Amino acid sequence: MASQSENAGRAATSRAKPAGFDWEGAMAESLAGNAAAYRRLLEEAGRWLRRYFARRLSPELVDDAVQEALTALHLKRGTFEPGRPFLPWLAAIARFKGVDSMRSVGRNRGEELDENAHGAASHERAALSGIVMAGLFERLRRPQAEAIRLVKLQGFSVREAAAMTGQSEALVKVNIHRGLAALRSLFGEGEFAG
Repeated sequence: MASQSENAGRAATSRAKPAGFDWEGAMAESLAGNAAAYRRLLEEAGRWLRRYFARRLSPELVDDAVQEALTALHLKRGTFEPGRPFLPWLAAIARFKGVDSMRSVGRNRGEELDENAHGAASHERAALSGIVMAGLFERLRRPQAEAIRLVKLQGFSVREAAAMTGQSEALVKVNIHRGLAALRSLFGEGEFAG
């Protein structure tokens, strides 16, 4: 029989990432008017977004970014294309809201902060890197950009990325390889030289 701590650990794990949660099915049911499915989708999306932003933003920005992304999900849910993977769509919303959160820090600041306070310098570099990467990814084919974002930037496995994008694992690997080669050739052509 499992101990209380083992059961608590399993419960925490299942809350963090639901085993087999059907994102696309929940979204389809939500769009069809199922309020319970929509509440569950928002709860799971909130957990996913919290983990996403916790790795990318300073702690004081996480709650607001999660709320902004959930609001955007609600407002933009009509743009979701049934049959397409849900998580890359949610990740795109999260990326934009994360950048917005970092920009708002600069706009709302009444006084200059020391670059080392709250990790401001590293967040500024991350924001600029994100903007540059977004520009580079616009030059790639969509499947290549999706595969690179999911595996190389967001840390998903090739298998998880295949499930999220509807591509085979082999195609995800090919798209990563070709996408990275295309990015290298862009730098080789000197398009981004100062």
